[in-house]
Amino acid sequence: MDFEALHSANFKLLDDTVGDWTSMLSKLEALKKDANDGLHKKALTADWAGDNAVISREFVGKTAGEFGDAVTQATSIRNIMQDTRDELKAQQRLLKDAIERGRGKNLTVTVNGGGFTVSENPDKKAPGGQTDVDGLAKELQGILNTATEIDNSASTALKALVDLTDHGFSDATYKDRDSAVNAVKEAEKLAALAKKAPKDLTTADFDALNSGLKQYANDPIFAEHFATQLGPKGTLDFWSGISQSYEHPELNHDRHKQFGELQKNLSLTLATATQADTPDMSRWKYDMVNLGDQTVGKNNVSQGFQVMSNLMRWGNYDDQFLKDYGTKLIDAEKKYTRNGQHVSMMWQRMGMDPNLNHTGTDSGNDPLTGFLAALSNSPDAATDFFNADFVTKDEDHEFKEEDGKKEKRALTNFDYLFEERDWPQEITDKGKDSTEGRNNLAMALEAAATGHPAGQMPTEETPPHNKDQAELMQRIVASVSDDPGRLTKHSYMSDSIGQITSEYLPDINRAMADDSRGNTNKLFPIAGTPADLEHSDVTRLLITLGQDPKANAAVEVGQAAYLGGLMDYHLNPNLPEDQRYPQSPQTTIEDISRKSAEIGGTLAVGRQEAIVGPAAKEAKDFADSVAQQKNAWSGAISTGVGVGVSFIATPIGGAVASGVTSTVSSMVLEHIFQQSETDVAKDASKEAGPLWERSRETNVGMSQLAAQEAAKAHNQPYAEQVADWAKRGSESGYNDASSNARHMADYLVTEVQPG
Repeated sequence: MDFEALHSANFKLLDDTVGDWTSMLSKLEALKKDANDGLHKKALTADWAGDNAVISREFVGKTAGEFGDAVTQATSIRNIMQDTRDELKAQQRLLKDAIERGRGKNLTVTVNGGGFTVSENPDKKAPGGQTDVDGLAKELQGILNTATEIDNSASTALKALVDLTDHGFSDATYKDRDSAVNAVKEAEKLAALAKKAPKDLTTADFDALNSGLKQYANDPIFAEHFATQLGPKGTLDFWSGISQSYEHPELNHDRHKQFGELQKNLSLTLATATQADTPDMSRWKYDMVNLGDQTVGKNNVSQGFQVMSNLMRWGNYDDQFLKDYGTKLIDAEKKYTRNGQHVSMMWQRMGMDPNLNHTGTDSGNDPLTGFLAALSNSPDAATDFFNADFVTKDEDHEFKEEDGKKEKRALTNFDYLFEERDWPQEITDKGKDSTEGRNNLAMALEAAATGHPAGQMPTEETPPHNKDQAELMQRIVASVSDDPGRLTKHSYMSDSIGQITSEYLPDINRAMADDSRGNTNKLFPIAGTPADLEHSDVTRLLITLGQDPKANAAVEVGQAAYLGGLMDYHLNPNLPEDQRYPQSPQTTIEDISRKSAEIGGTLAVGRQEAIVGPAAKEAKDFADSVAQQKNAWSGAISTGVGVGVSFIATPIGGAVASGVTSTVSSMVLEHIFQQSETDVAKDASKEAGPLWERSRETNVGMSQLAAQEAAKAHNQPYAEQVADWAKRGSESGYNDASSNARHMADYLVTEVQPG
């Protein structure tokens, strides 16, 4: 910034700009309120049907969210502009004050092009002579330098903020210019540390990197700037180098226990960076994918996929990046396994290979382990990945159809990973066999099939299931039915599959009704795309899940909530005629109770198998797992969400997601939680005999309570009769479960291994 520009600057234009942004904020805040209170809430409670239940509703939600991001970005821009204006005004005052003090010392400041000169007055010398001249010149130049830095850094910050997104608005928040500028400076400083040779990295450097990445991991400007400054190759070189302990024995000795924390902070930072749409970040993502099948460094055997996948275990990575990365990773998997015909020795850790993962769960040599962890946080990318082809019928492989013809079978990525893959052997830092790869697979499937990150409950923002999610659910159910050992031999996967199942209970109840031509669709309404499931497959799935305490609890509690919602829905007199189940209230209650009890009874068969089987689980474990569901469900029920969003009962009767609290479901859940707590307190034995009867009594009580509370809530004249109807339906359902289990005895799992 030149002297005259600062000295004579008229800040009215900047004042007006700040004022305009402030006024714009008020307008955007009003639009945000209208979008959330009007557009968004109406979309959540509207009676969508078909594709609109998924596509239109989700689009409206994202559009409404853009207004919030617009407010955030506009606020950051206004704050940076306002801060810049105030700081430049302050520098102008300092400049004029310095000139005025110079006059008092007989010094004159003359404009000289873009600069200035300081001289003594011809008729009167300065008291300090040349020292005064030099002192004022230095002071003025310092002020100009500061103003230039303010102007340039404001430009950098604003450009970085606006460039974060190609479309829409960024949700990055900055309270002033300094916070945005500091993000850029810190990114450059830490990227420079990460570029150092591992042998030159000191403990102070390590600590600076670890604390800095932790502090700024969620800062979009910092993350984008750090990643692009370090570069994709630099990122791989850094993690590969630091993971080779012989490169830095002193650092490894002093900070070995903190390597896992640094890995997490770096992963979170890179995940944030991939959400940016800047040209540099787009190039970073493209180059990182292409570096995946290349060796990292000169003295390293690790490939890019192996290194990068260990930096993907935390955070929400950009969906398109994950899709591109996953496609290239599967290409490498096919290459190293001859299209899945044997285990990949490339992914099998050998003695001298670096330990790329520092969490203790596995070595990190198998890149699919870390990549699947990334998918568990990114539902859309996960759905796309699992439904993609692994091999077609025309490719060279040995997978055959099981229809007697022995023709080649096409496999999706789900088919290959869940059924066919030979997983590389891994051990934990305790020397035990690692379960991390398959466990991450289960979590990624949870995200892919439900539409929300694994380990979370659905919210009212979670869209109903779409076609791809429903098709994946169909594959999961059919696969477990075909070979229950795919879960029982790896029981640590069951909790995720159980959560998936709990969010497809409308589809499961419908499948168990065996009524494709009747009115079952109205008895069990589904928003979005239904999963087309076979009754026999569902029965085998439930028996299998019933053998795992956590999976059993997820489905059992989910069915309790769904039962309450269904009763509330069908006993509501305001239910539109075209949505009403065309049967008497008695038949309706009996039919709902019957299917609910069949699910409860089928789970009970699985629990019996677990208690008397080789694993010999305690009955108390199952009761305890149900009790532990209470905290998770309390939040879900408070928003009317829990059994996914394929069905949520609303006051107007639509089978859509809504924020309406379900009093009936809350009462039923409290009943089942109290029962489980009683069972825990009694320290239930390992005997399987009483379990069936206790389960039957609990399910009868649930159905009776649900029917009574729903009838009471809607002032139905038959409120005193519903308990008898529910009891008859429940008893029939338990008989169905017992009969089905006997018919499928050959599918009951006899080889149960602890997970």
